[in-house]
Amino acid sequence: MGSPKQADQNLDFNELVKNYYTPLFRFAYSLAGNEEDACDLTQQTFYIWARKGSSLRDASKVKSWLFTSLYREFLRVRRRGRNMVSYEPELLELEMPSVTPDYVSSLDAADAVQTLTEVDEIYRAPISMFYLQDLSYKEIAAALELPIGTVMSRLSRGKAQLKDILLRKEKNTRQTTPSDTPEERKV
Repeated sequence: MGSPKQADQNLDFNELVKNYYTPLFRFAYSLAGNEEDACDLTQQTFYIWARKGSSLRDASKVKSWLFTSLYREFLRVRRRGRNMVSYEPELLELEMPSVTPDYVSSLDAADAVQTLTEVDEIYRAPISMFYLQDLSYKEIAAALELPIGTVMSRLSRGKAQLKDILLRKEKNTRQTTPSDTPEERKV
């Protein structure tokens, strides 16, 4: 007879889908940027689980396994050569102006996810896993098969990029919103 963790491995597939479909879909959507590709990635992840999930020895790692599989599938489907610009993460955070809380509060979930899709792909996965899936640095590192230092660096750079995008959007919103009344413009 196998170990207790191996016995737990015989997870009910329906229960697995029930517990992880929504977080996996959110992660896939944050990576792919559209619902159709996110659905495909999520379904493909569960297909991969059905084929290879029995090889997972520790049932407590099923969440990381699923996210890792989804991310690998995303990379497989969307291989693109993007050059990574090198910045010092600490300097980026210090030099970036802050986004006003009012603007951040005005974003709805769809806008926030859409904004996340504008972040470079290399930073998008760690940012999504950290903020949308509440994964720890260690879990992200395991899922992406990266050292924790690289995860921390990508999170920092991704946050800086996200902040820049939000600032640009906030500026565009202010420019398109009339600040004076029609009567004041006539004068």
